[in-house]
Amino acid sequence: MFSLHIDTAVGWHGEQSLVLHTVLGLRAHGHRAALVAHPDGELLRRLSEGYDLVPLAPRGEVDLSAAWRLSRVLKQLAPDVIHAYDAHAVAMASTALSIADPTPKPPLVTSIRTEAHLSHSSFSRWKYSQIDCFIANSTCVHDRLVADGVPHAKTATVNQGVDVERIVQMEASNVHAALYLPTHSPVIGNVATLAPNRGHHHLIDAAQLVVREVPDARFVIVGDGELREGLEKHVRDTHLERHVFLAGFRADAVELIKAFDVFAMSPIAGGLCTALIESMAASKAAVATSVGAIPEIVVDGDTGFLTPARDHAAMAAKLILLLKDRSLRDTMGAAALARARDRFTVERMVAETSALYDRLTTR
Repeated sequence: MFSLHIDTAVGWHGEQSLVLHTVLGLRAHGHRAALVAHPDGELLRRLSEGYDLVPLAPRGEVDLSAAWRLSRVLKQLAPDVIHAYDAHAVAMASTALSIADPTPKPPLVTSIRTEAHLSHSSFSRWKYSQIDCFIANSTCVHDRLVADGVPHAKTATVNQGVDVERIVQMEASNVHAALYLPTHSPVIGNVATLAPNRGHHHLIDAAQLVVREVPDARFVIVGDGELREGLEKHVRDTHLERHVFLAGFRADAVELIKAFDVFAMSPIAGGLCTALIESMAASKAAVATSVGAIPEIVVDGDTGFLTPARDHAAMAAKLILLLKDRSLRDTMGAAALARARDRFTVERMVAETSALYDRLTTR
């Protein structure tokens, strides 16, 4: 099976982790997998020493020049299946297939990772009509696609996986030294893009309550994004400069997760959170809001705690409980690792994706 994967993003988020693990996993199973990625993107940089790499990305949703160049790639490589991972990738692939008009036409699939509705502009309706299969990363995303009118026969659910055993063997970073934290302070960590749907303002409000009960606690928020300035102001306004640290984008995010005492996730909407799965593989108990696909990941009272979105008091109470009970943290962390090994491995994700490709190319 020869698959061509297309991702147009510059930064590094859960989507790029999905692409990386899918491409490398398919190659490890003996399949050929080529990648079309942004020339200046983090994904291409991380795979730059590999092969079958095409640096190409559109300048916007409709870029006929980029689509024409991709059409030449399709004619040259003749992949069995094309997998587009974002809206611009779908647009470029759909247009390129129309230009190239290959015979037979390879199936076009796309991964959907959030509960956001598909755009209903005329061009978007056309490009999504070219999709042969929408791969949802969770049941809640799958159900939303069907509710939005995507035929059930054109959908599949494949949970995103992480390299669990690599994370298990990974050395933890010295988070206290890296971020100049007091040596023995307990650390609550969060890894997420600083975007409105991630609910960081509610996490900071929870931190204000936590430090009243656990004065030496420190909160480390890893990630960057549009809300950074607003969050920095929120930290200052609540006088939490000594307790809440915005660490920015970190290439060693997983190593930092391994050093956290508790993992916290506070979104108010969204799909499946890759960093939350990585925290499970790192044997961390988590406190997370019960939105999107998170209840499909965290088992409340077993691998961590679920709290209502926007309820910083409820989140703070569960964080305090875990900070004060090392035995409970360890028990939940062990259960989290067991669940990650059972449900969220790269091996399972790649096997299910490969089986889907086979069904699409043989029907």
